[in-house]
Amino acid sequence: MIVTLTVNPSVDASTAIKQVVPDHKLRCREATYQPGGGGVNVSRAIHRLGGKALALYASGGLHGQLIHQMLEQEGVEHQSIPIKGQTRENLIVLEESTGQQFRFDMPGPAFGEDDRQRCLDQLNQLKTKPDYLVLSGSLPPGCPADYYAQIIKSVKDWNCRVIVDTSGEALQRAADAGVYLLKPNARELEELTGMTLTGDDDVKAAAEKLIAEGRTEAVIVSLGAKGAFMISKEGAEHITAPQVPVVSVVGAGDSLVAGVVYRLEQGGPLAESVRFGIAAGAAAVMNPERELCKREDTERLFESMMQD
Repeated sequence: MIVTLTVNPSVDASTAIKQVVPDHKLRCREATYQPGGGGVNVSRAIHRLGGKALALYASGGLHGQLIHQMLEQEGVEHQSIPIKGQTRENLIVLEESTGQQFRFDMPGPAFGEDDRQRCLDQLNQLKTKPDYLVLSGSLPPGCPADYYAQIIKSVKDWNCRVIVDTSGEALQRAADAGVYLLKPNARELEELTGMTLTGDDDVKAAAEKLIAEGRTEAVIVSLGAKGAFMISKEGAEHITAPQVPVVSVVGAGDSLVAGVVYRLEQGGPLAESVRFGIAAGAAAVMNPERELCKREDTERLFESMMQD
């Protein structure tokens, strides 16, 4: 069983315009809407890959209701956690004249003590404890930086593997609590370890430092189009991503995490699971904003990677 928790989900509105210019009324193309936020996207991508994951997410106001409706339409198993504030809306704009993508992420609603406690309570009231718990995405305003760490400590006796994909102090505090897997990018790994990374050897050394300190059992350092670096006690490997046409990079990281945890839950070894995750991330960039990965693309790319 896989559970994702998203405390700062979003409704993601995507549109396009010929050119972005200041001080003008910009008439955009028809917008599309998708549920968003790290954990929500991970659950959606796992569903697309043919797996099952329960998406727990904080939900407030009309945007929270819209996320419920969209997840219902997609067939993603989910439970909303009521909060006082209005769930945020993000905006993604494609400038057609340049092909550039502008992403406007809102901070989210104020997240009070009652909201935080409801999320903890609903997680702890799950009748079936998960094998994998994915904590992914930003923390909303008012949420202490150690909130993910609090969650990690609260599930210590569950015997589940915790996977964390966040940034800043929230990532630092989550690592302090000890997890199964961290997925930083190179910049986040630098911030996490205080080390300057100039190449693969530095990335390997930084990740090995985290493992030696007991902060994580494995690290996946996402490198964008270059793939990812996987480091665990068993060794380290730079896995190259397959070359694919890029339509949008939005959601690629969430698809990578989804592919990894989906394959792990099926019993796959870590190295194979990371390859499957990289294939899922590559499959995601072939699709428009927030479309995430497709199963057939992921499996085809994965098979080609395994044959190389």
